This record gives sequence, C-alpha cells and structure tokens, in this order.
Amino acid sequence: MRVEIDTNSGFCFGVVRAINEAEQALRSGSVASLGDIVHNRMEVQRLEALGLRTISHEDIPTLGGKRMLIRAHGEPPMTYHLAERYGVEVIDATCPVVAALQRKVKAAYEAMSKVGGTVVILGKRGHAEVVGLTGQVNEKAVVVECEADLEQIDFTRPIYYLSQTTQSIEKFRCLAEIMRERLSSEALLTVDDTICRRVSSREEHLREFAAKHDVIIFVCGRKSSNGKVLYNICQGANERSYNIEEASELQREWFEGVESVGICGATSTPKWLMEEVAKEIKN
Repeated sequence: MRVEIDTNSGFCFGVVRAINEAEQALRSGSVASLGDIVHNRMEVQRLEALGLRTISHEDIPTLGGKRMLIRAHGEPPMTYHLAERYGVEVIDATCPVVAALQRKVKAAYEAMSKVGGTVVILGKRGHAEVVGLTGQVNEKAVVVECEADLEQIDFTRPIYYLSQTTQSIEKFRCLAEIMRERLSSEALLTVDDTICRRVSSREEHLREFAAKHDVIIFVCGRKSSNGKVLYNICQGANERSYNIEEASELQREWFEGVESVGICGATSTPKWLMEEVAKEIKN
C-alpha cells in the first residue's frame, strides 16, 4: 500500500511565524498565549511541554509584568488596551495578512459611515479572527456565514463586502452575486476579496490530491475552521475521506483492499503530526 503526504498541506505562513515567535520567546522564560496558539490540540500540547501557557482574556489582569503572545488570528484593539493597562508585555504574532485585513475593515467602515452603508464580512461568528475584525469597528459590522444571514442587511444602502482570510472563494463569490441581484444598483456594492491566496490556492490542489487516492486521511484539530472547509473539499472529491485529530483514531477497516492512501491537513496541522499518521498506517 502506497502512503503519500500532501506536500502542500500543513502550517500556513502566519502559523509558522506565530510558532517561531513563541519558541524564540520561550528560550528566555515563560510566555502566555492568549487562546490556543493554533487550532490543533497536539501542537498546543507540544508547545505547552516547552513552557507555553494558554490563557483567556479574563486572565490578562493577573499577568502584570509578564509576557503575552497574540496569535496569528489577531485581536481587537481592546486587548492591547487591557495589556497596556495591566503592564503586560505583548508579543504580537498577528499574521501580516490578517493585520492588513484589520486595516481594510477600519477603512471600509469609515467609508460606509459617510454614506450610511454597511460593512459585511463573510466569516464564522465567534472565530478569533472574526472577533478581531469586528472589534476594529466596535462590532459595527455584519458577519454572514450563509445566504440566510443576508437578511440582516439593508439592501437600500451601500455595502462593502470583505471576508475572513480562510473562507471559501466559491462561497464568497456566490454571496457577492446574490447581493448584486438584491441591490437596486451594482454601484452600491464594493467587493473586496480578502481571502488569503496562500490558503485558498490549496483548494484546487486538494481536489486533485484527494481524487488520485483510494482513501484520504485528513488530519486537523476539531476547532479548525479552515480544516472544516478543506475536509469538505476532500469529501467532495473522494467519498472515502476520513477526518481525524491524531493517529490513535485510525481504523483498520478503512484500509482493507486499498492500494493508495493520501494524508493531508489544514493550515493548522503540523507536518510532524501527518508524519506520525503515515507511520501508524504503514505499521
């Protein structure tokens, strides 16, 4: 049986940068990560073994004089104000792509405020990146996840439409087209495709990768938003796709009579974990 790990899967640039920042900081003492540094339990546990502590926003007042890492997802301005208020040193590992999007959301809100318009963001409500984006404008943006959510929007007013960086391009374009149809004039809609191409470019490659193997093992953390999107793509291309978080979840019957297995993962999946899964399958 042939086992292949997808070379395009694994950590994206932003996650690699955040983990490098954490590892470097840990060499000189303890560091607290505001939320899971990456949506992968196994990688979080690896970093915790090196001394990284995961905290919540409620813990910030207790960190006076200590160091706190802001992960790649970014944070709203209020987080930085709290850290300054309580004397917490911030290690800012916000992904540059996310930081640029935060600035765009602020600029879009300023533009829409002048014409009574609305900022609309395609994203998962409650996701750390989306919380950081809406926090840039004091929550005065409409977050949509599907067509039904468009009912929140006033289509008699201008709309500025953006996206969380890891959303599906297909969904983004589909909702943009629906909004165009519902507006009295196409000139009322500004569409700003802010999906990270380093992430979205994986979608087509993943379809091809999934189709060429008998079985696909997709490795990602349960909390990974990007993982859910990419796993659905695998399932669409290969119905014998299975989603696991670690090697212990593998089931022998998945591989009976199978000639080739493809292993892939989300932007939050470490390469070492996919290698562990490959080794377990071979064993």
